[in-house]
Amino acid sequence: MISDASDQATMAAPGDDDLLTRAEASAFLALLGVRLKPATLARLWSTGSNGPPCRHVRARPYYPRGLLREWAKAQITEVRTGAPAAARRRGRA
Repeated sequence: MISDASDQATMAAPGDDDLLTRAEASAFLALLGVRLKPATLARLWSTGSNGPPCRHVRARPYYPRGLLREWAKAQITEVRTGAPAAARRRGRA
């Protein structure tokens, strides 16, 4: 039986500390519903855009699986029936 909260977190998400290459991260994100090519992940990092967090080991980027999952969840919105009101006011919708 799991009694400690930290043990529960560890058991709930095995492999969240795994580090994925850009190609592996791209495939993992696709499973979560976010389709990004490895080149797009590279561009998001190099431009400082709102891309997924990554760590560098000897100048090579690696993406922690758990952080990728959290980032992907934050990217997916609920179903919308129209453009946001601010976009309609600007004439973009």
